[in-house]
Amino acid sequence: MKKIFVLDTNVLLHDPRAIFSFEDNDVVVPIVVIEELDKFKKGIDEMGRNARQVSRILDEYRQKGKLSQGVKLEGGGCLRVELNHQSPERLPSELIATKADNRILATALNLKHDNLPVILVTKDTNLRIKADALGMKAEDYESDTITLDELYSGEVEISVDPGAIEEFYTRGELPAADPKPHPNEFALIKNSANPSQTALARFNHHKNAFVPIANTKHGIWGISARNKQQQYALDLLLNDDIRLVTLVGRAGTGKTLIALAAGLEKTIENRAFQRLVVSRPVFPLGKDIGFLPGDIEEKLRPWMQPIRDNLDFLMGASASAVAGRAKGKKDLQSLFDLGMIEVEPLTYIRGRSMPNQYLIVDEAQNLTPHEIKTIITRAGEGTKVVLTGDPYQIDNPYIDSSSNGLTFVVDRFKDEPIAGHITLVKGERSDLAELAATLL
Repeated sequence: MKKIFVLDTNVLLHDPRAIFSFEDNDVVVPIVVIEELDKFKKGIDEMGRNARQVSRILDEYRQKGKLSQGVKLEGGGCLRVELNHQSPERLPSELIATKADNRILATALNLKHDNLPVILVTKDTNLRIKADALGMKAEDYESDTITLDELYSGEVEISVDPGAIEEFYTRGELPAADPKPHPNEFALIKNSANPSQTALARFNHHKNAFVPIANTKHGIWGISARNKQQQYALDLLLNDDIRLVTLVGRAGTGKTLIALAAGLEKTIENRAFQRLVVSRPVFPLGKDIGFLPGDIEEKLRPWMQPIRDNLDFLMGASASAVAGRAKGKKDLQSLFDLGMIEVEPLTYIRGRSMPNQYLIVDEAQNLTPHEIKTIITRAGEGTKVVLTGDPYQIDNPYIDSSSNGLTFVVDRFKDEPIAGHITLVKGERSDLAELAATLL
């Protein structure tokens, strides 16, 4: 049966093309939503851009007919800006009738008198609760969400016949059986007769076979992988053919540290890239401390300090691990002065072209899918992009664990041969950090 979907403002700010996502059903935009969009249209952030795009889309359809009466959409439905069902009479007295959310709720309630089922679509949890309390069906907008339980992990376990592992090490490959794994998916290969005999491998899409992962037992920049997921991650990070790497894991699993170690190895030691660029979105944990004095470098220092802490640690680890090699190492500040390492915010990345660079974006779970697209499309010839983050620690109030840009990229790129992903599971920062991540 055909339905009527009433859209909240936050749905259109999240996805300006949301009106085209409801197939042949009717889409209603309450007039109060247009009023709210007007407040965002001058913003220079993504919500401002989305508000302006929604206005342009509605203006295009305005030229095709009267929006108050309904204009046909390409999918077969009808788009209508609702003016005639604004009465708050059906709202309980406890709800303030002039509040925008309640006016949208009133519009949906009053449309229930028509013949078609009415569904309120909003990303506001409290508004969905209020709608349910009033007997109104309400749904989240989930056209681009990926639940974490279903998120591609990047690894599998396979059991093989006795002798297959010896053959794998001898030939350097093991043909993959159907169903074929995703490109660059990792496998823990186990001997079916002796499960203690194992091998770590990565699926090579071009060879249609599993191949051994990179040998990192001696470590890079003074650190070594402590579990198989970290070994998988290093294999992706050190492989120049894989241009996009996503590392997902909770706090303390080593995402940022091993990404930085691999970036230093490829940039400073191997000179495979011109520059190591490390960036992160500017979102505070808890209440913001407000205005910061000084020039732009001084203002950004508190935000970028976690990256500098890791770089300081890696320079020290490298010096203590290989004293002879460390003598030829320049100190961290000199690498900054030479332009071989850059640490900067994502604020000014739009419009840039970044060729032959090793780009690490930390805390990528705080970015929207549109922002992630903006970053990846900056990558020029020869650039490698590494995205790290924990979808359970999101500070951006407009996204959640299932709609953030990091999980969006993992899902969209899992079948691409130039991309690789691994979910890190075990915390390695300290016993205390691992217990906190597990128990709290």
